[in-house]
Amino acid sequence: MRLKLFLSFSLIVLFSVLLVGLIVRTGAVNEVRAYMFRGGMYGLSNLSAGLENYYRNNGSWQGVDSVIDFTQSGIPGMGGMMGQRLLLSDASGVVLQDTRGPSTGSLLSQSQLDASVSLEVDGQVVGYLYAVGGMSSATVNEQQLFSRLNRAVIIAGLVAGGFGLVLALVLAYTLLRPIRALTLASQKLALGDLSQRVAIHSDDELSTLGQAFNQMADSLQQAEQSRRALTADVAHELRTPLAVQRANLEALQDGVYPLTVENLVPVIEQNHLLTHLVEDLRTLALAESGQIVLERTLIDLPSLVGRVVDRFQHQAASGQVNLSLSLPAEPIPPLSLDPVRLEQMLTNLLTNALRYTPTGGEVRIEIAALPKVVRLTVHDSGPGIPLDALPFIFDRFYRADKSRSRAEGGTGLGLAIARNLARAHGGDLTASNHASGGALFTLVLPFGI
Repeated sequence: MRLKLFLSFSLIVLFSVLLVGLIVRTGAVNEVRAYMFRGGMYGLSNLSAGLENYYRNNGSWQGVDSVIDFTQSGIPGMGGMMGQRLLLSDASGVVLQDTRGPSTGSLLSQSQLDASVSLEVDGQVVGYLYAVGGMSSATVNEQQLFSRLNRAVIIAGLVAGGFGLVLALVLAYTLLRPIRALTLASQKLALGDLSQRVAIHSDDELSTLGQAFNQMADSLQQAEQSRRALTADVAHELRTPLAVQRANLEALQDGVYPLTVENLVPVIEQNHLLTHLVEDLRTLALAESGQIVLERTLIDLPSLVGRVVDRFQHQAASGQVNLSLSLPAEPIPPLSLDPVRLEQMLTNLLTNALRYTPTGGEVRIEIAALPKVVRLTVHDSGPGIPLDALPFIFDRFYRADKSRSRAEGGTGLGLAIARNLARAHGGDLTASNHASGGALFTLVLPFGI
């Protein structure tokens, strides 16, 4: 890549130098020729132009002496060349005017014509202006002058090209340095070093690419940490029920416990716990990967919520907890939802609320219709969620109260499953602490699919 950039810059520099050299050389040659052979070296350029304009306007040289007085020592346009003897002839070389008089009517020699300034009108030679002792006495070698001009242009081009190539090399190295750093970081990341990041020093396309790489590396590192944490959590959650099962089975096998239905109950309970944990893990994995299949149908949300609340009334009454449902005054149109998954979400939320609500407390469910969504809130009068636990409340296997046993606190997957199911429906589930105390869970579901 560095070589390609260097060659590209070099080609641009070479083409630019050649083009500038050609333009400068052509322009310089034309200007030198105009200056030398239009009398510029002897101050005759303005006078030549004036004479050509006179002929163009009058069509002949008749009366030219009335405009330009060749008998005076001061010639218009001559600048500092006062006193210079000038001869004006027609196109055939016959002298029409002589600043000193005696040559009028004579014929200019070929050598004098070659040393004269030709006066042209519309591409036709109409006369000659000859400075006596001027061009003929100057030792001007046109080829030598142009050779020197060419040499100067070539030297300037080589110097400029050299600086351009050095600058191209520096630019190629500067531009490719962040790309090289990104390449090295990508190679190390591919080998498993997820801590690789690239430094961002600018605000351009390369910095955008670097930021995208850093974000990708962060996501990979977080995914790897989540994978390891999940593996450890699953092993931890499976260890206890398996140990209980094994202990009870070994006791039955060794005759410590008689083989009765009562002694098999703990084994069956642990088996149910394991089955529930595995099913929760499967549901969570499907929801997080976006592969869970929703059997959507038009449902009456208040009726479905009412049925779920009725199922929990006995559990609430046994714990002396007041469980109530508040519905909006206006009817809510049917929503396209999966009723089984919605019941699963509500069951997790109510189970969690009743678990943390003390005796004599209250759990209040409220449904409200907003412009584009339906909002369902579950507010309990429990201790609320610790502020340090609030950001992690929807993580797998997370329990805000570490002292609770697994049997009392569930698998630790309910809230994670509920949030992912809500998002699969196009909604969301959030948690906060209510201003009057207790935890507040807010489930938002869209009206449309």
